[in-house]
Amino acid sequence: MKELVRDTVVGHLLRSVTRGKVLRFEEERDPSLWKRYVDKEKSGRMAHHGDVEEEKKEEQEGNDTSNENMHEQQRAGVAEGDTTANTRNSSDTRVGSGEARRNEVSGVPVDPEKGRDVSIVSWFGDNDPENPLNWLTGKKFLVTFLICLLTFSVYIGSAIYSAGTEGVMERFGVSQVAAALGLTLFVAGYGLGPMVWAPMSEIPQIGRNPIYIGTLVVFVFFQFAVICAKNFGMLLAFRFLTGLFGSPVLAIGGASLSDMYRPAKRAYAIGIWGIAAICGSRFVKESKNNCGPVLGPLIGGFAAQHKGWQWPIWELLWLSGFSLIVLAIFLPETSPANILYRRSRRLRKLAERDDLKCEPELMGEQMTGKDIVLMTLVRPFSLNFLEPILFLLNLYIALIYGLLYVWFESFAIVFEGIYGFNLGEEGLSFVGILVGAFIVIPPFFLYLYLRLPPACVGAFCIPLCLFWFGWTARPSIHWIVPIIGSGWFSVGAFLLFNSVLNYLGDAYPDYAASVYAGNDFMRSSFGAGFPLFAAAMYNNLGVGWASSLLGFLSIAFIPIPFVLYIYGEQIRKASKRARHDL
Repeated sequence: MKELVRDTVVGHLLRSVTRGKVLRFEEERDPSLWKRYVDKEKSGRMAHHGDVEEEKKEEQEGNDTSNENMHEQQRAGVAEGDTTANTRNSSDTRVGSGEARRNEVSGVPVDPEKGRDVSIVSWFGDNDPENPLNWLTGKKFLVTFLICLLTFSVYIGSAIYSAGTEGVMERFGVSQVAAALGLTLFVAGYGLGPMVWAPMSEIPQIGRNPIYIGTLVVFVFFQFAVICAKNFGMLLAFRFLTGLFGSPVLAIGGASLSDMYRPAKRAYAIGIWGIAAICGSRFVKESKNNCGPVLGPLIGGFAAQHKGWQWPIWELLWLSGFSLIVLAIFLPETSPANILYRRSRRLRKLAERDDLKCEPELMGEQMTGKDIVLMTLVRPFSLNFLEPILFLLNLYIALIYGLLYVWFESFAIVFEGIYGFNLGEEGLSFVGILVGAFIVIPPFFLYLYLRLPPACVGAFCIPLCLFWFGWTARPSIHWIVPIIGSGWFSVGAFLLFNSVLNYLGDAYPDYAASVYAGNDFMRSSFGAGFPLFAAAMYNNLGVGWASSLLGFLSIAFIPIPFVLYIYGEQIRKASKRARHDL
């Protein structure tokens, strides 16, 4: 428990207040341990050629050639004055006399031209307990649960608002379309937010936790502004801002799971994370104005029906406030780069050695302000639109997301208009989606080792659901039939979303947060835009043909996972950012 709390927000606060006298690290109790955290091989490479990686073969051959030329000059009797500069080149200092300064930890002479006299702070072994990959299983499960709790607390924010849109119309005197902007702007906010927050979490000096907790504080307190909005413009502005500040977990959550789980286990964690998103997820209806997937409308529908439009927001405030308290106490930092950065800072102070630095810190020293701006603002967009794999898969997932938002428009038409459900009961009609998600988990976990093939199966489940639902939603057929059909959407979306997210995390491990941010940006862009024409489409075409149109559109995208399964390796090898050994 002490190790868990020590690296949380509350833990850092306690250490700061007591000046490090509580929740101490092992090296703080015994400063002589600093040596075990230093990687001698990497320190030697830094001294030798200024990089922690092994010297490239071409450079080694070049050094050998220059060394031979130097000795030939000496044998030929070249004047000493003409060869002084050459005898001080990198080859000579590497093998040379005691005149060359040596790195104390590794004993390797420091190349005066390329080398750096630094001692690289790293994990002290493959089982270093501070490395998130080596955390105890119970600690990983707890952190996974906390990430899911935060995801649920944010995702539910869109659907829970939608349950009270009829009250918003009455309070501010606006139309159905205008009231629905409270949903659209929230979704737009958490689509845009990760494009900034996610890259910031990859900066070693920042890490994941300050982004999680800092933005969640703003998210919680902005709920008061929504509840107390004096006019409709204020309501919309703060709905967008709450979406913007609640958004980091939608991208960084996947990166945190990647920090803790190796590829073979990561897919299971992301699958559970996906269920949290489905449970909190959202949408929509404009006619009679409640919405949602699953628990959002179920929680908000009855509150709005009996207490008014502000009560669902109060529920969101209570849930997110509870999450903030729990995360501040129990959520540790998961970013390996940030953990190493803070370790190197501690060791420099304890050992009184300025040469102790970690690899992420060295990379950060080389970054200019321009580089940081490019990384935080440009890289997510460049990855998303310039990497073919990312663009195609993100486009497909965004389409499914958009179809979800449009399709949910029909739930009010079907279950209120055809089957006579009331506002609260309509929320129960989404339970089929939740049941479908839980049913698909076991076979998906059995199939994980094949990566994209589950997506190939899921691609067919989406049109199956849409055709089934569209043509069975009629008075002559019991309401349970379309509800059963709706479960196929969960099966397809779960297989597609989790297969794609795992694949992207494996294919671009160095840019996980930015990759997930791009995926969320595409999804949310479609999710925010599609509801604007959903009502008109279903009213003009009817449930059957409108659902069929969505089904035909989903069929057009089925080839994407098959193409990437066959040609993905070739596409990755053509990319400078993707893994080539996957």
